[in-house]
Amino acid sequence: MLIIPAIDLKDGMCVRLRQGRMEDDTLFDENPVAVAKRWLAEGARRIHLVDLDGAFAGEPRNAQVVRDICDACGDVPVQIGGGIRSIDTAKTYIEAGIRYLIIGTLAVKQPEFVDTLCTHFPDHIIVGLDAKDGYVATEGWAEASSVSAISLAQRFENVGVSAIVYTDISRDGMMQGVNTEATAALSDAVSIPVIASGGVTTLSDIEALIEQRHRGISGAIVGRALYEGTIDLSAAQQLSDRAVNSAEVH
Repeated sequence: MLIIPAIDLKDGMCVRLRQGRMEDDTLFDENPVAVAKRWLAEGARRIHLVDLDGAFAGEPRNAQVVRDICDACGDVPVQIGGGIRSIDTAKTYIEAGIRYLIIGTLAVKQPEFVDTLCTHFPDHIIVGLDAKDGYVATEGWAEASSVSAISLAQRFENVGVSAIVYTDISRDGMMQGVNTEATAALSDAVSIPVIASGGVTTLSDIEALIEQRHRGISGAIVGRALYEGTIDLSAAQQLSDRAVNSAEVH
């Protein structure tokens, strides 16, 4: 199971929001490229980016920073979400070195857009399901929908989606623990690998997700906990690796 550090971009800087509220942000570093290099040095095998400005604007707003991070990461895959609403934007990101594009709002409002992207960019598309009480939110979490996360995930079962990032909005940035059961329940409902997000706070959260990895949980995105020091990235990845190796031995 991958432990994936998150870098949320706002005005070209690294911040974290609470429950997706743009007005409730914490600045962690003015140099996101340096942050990416830090996580790489600690053993990150993938980097998760969110263009927060882009999510609300509907188009990329931190393109140069994203490109610089991709250059710094070299062969380490980078995934990004926020404001990907056109084929041209997707193409630009792929050409900049992004490995995976995370589609959130349009996955809800225009699911056929995901189908099209999977055709144009096979093995590069991830669906981001940001949910509260089991229902998906869009527009940078500003709008609630009547679509359940599970039913939407099942809609993409056979179109070539590489993974689903499932975020419990009520937990995100709140340091209250990951919603393991909701994540595992979603994973049970589809064959697509699921990446947990939102509320991963301590190594006990990592352990809880590791225990459910057989249900299809392939990774965990960690944000505020890394920046506030309640999770050590290297220790978390080593914990996951040991569990996997132990399972293979037995």
